Parts: sequence; C-alpha cells; structure tokens
Amino acid sequence: MSEVHLEDHASLVQTPQQLIVVVALAFLVPILSIVMIVQMVTGGMTVDRGSALMSEESVAKRLKPVGYVAMVGDVPTTDVPAAPAPASAPGATAARSGKVDGGKVYQSVCVMCHGTGLMGSPKFGDKVAWKPRIAAGLATLYEHAIKGIRTMPAKGGNSSLSDAEVSAAVDYMVGHSN
Repeated sequence: MSEVHLEDHASLVQTPQQLIVVVALAFLVPILSIVMIVQMVTGGMTVDRGSALMSEESVAKRLKPVGYVAMVGDVPTTDVPAAPAPASAPGATAARSGKVDGGKVYQSVCVMCHGTGLMGSPKFGDKVAWKPRIAAGLATLYEHAIKGIRTMPAKGGNSSLSDAEVSAAVDYMVGHSN
C-alpha cells in the first residue's frame, strides 16, 4: 500500500520576541516605503515660509473665491463684498467727469440688439423703424429704455447704467436715425 508521509510544519516565529519584531516590521515597512516614495516624487521639496509667495496676503489672494453669489430679497447681503465694476462698464469714467458719451454706451450695451435688429428691436440708423418711435416723443423713448418694454430689458440689461447714460444712448440712436 501507499505510504502516507506527514510532516510537521513549523512556524518561522518561534519566540515571543520574534513575534514582536514581525509585528513591528509589518507596521514600519509600509510606512517607510510611503515616506521614501514621497521623498522621491517631491525631490525633498521644502517650503520657505519666509518667502513672498507664502505671505498671508499672497496666500489669501490665491485662495479667494472667483465670484460671489448675492441674493436680494429674503437674505441680507451686507456681508458680501461689493463686486468691482466690470472693465467694460460704459460711462464708469464718463459719469464721474460729468459728460456722458451716448456712442460709448451704445457700443458697449445697445449694439448687441439694435445693431442687428435682434428680437424686433429697431436697427441703428433704420429711419423707417425709428420713425413711429421718435413720433411718440423722447420722454416715451427714455422711459421705455430705462424701464424696459416688450423683449427689451430695463437699461438694456445693464443695471449699472445711470438714467442719464441710457438717455444719452437713446439720443445717440435717435440722432443717427432721423
């Protein structure tokens, strides 16, 4: 018959000291491996906390939000910083100087619709389209431009414009449509 050979399998850990060493190495080897990989990837990079790039102002500038959401009505907006005026805000410097250039306002706001006749708006320089509007009077044109009418939003969609700037743009368009 066949002979069955049973060997006793012995463990590599024979003493409690060997068990402690194995457990300690089981924790230390992965940790040391991770530290060495990080050092290899970063090249031992260090941060100079005294540099200008690490100053509080520089860090705050890099971390500041791109924009803010401000809700008007139910939620107070006093804690939201005021958004800077857009660089293309028409009349931002003209209003301060006292003179409003209707042409600049037209070019920056009104031309989008009135330059192409978008959504039924009278085209710039189209005497036939402007004739009945001019006949209604400048006061009516100013009111419609400031408050909005049909598909035209109030102030042409740019609420930062003053009434004087909107009126100057109306004068500019009417002057080129007579």
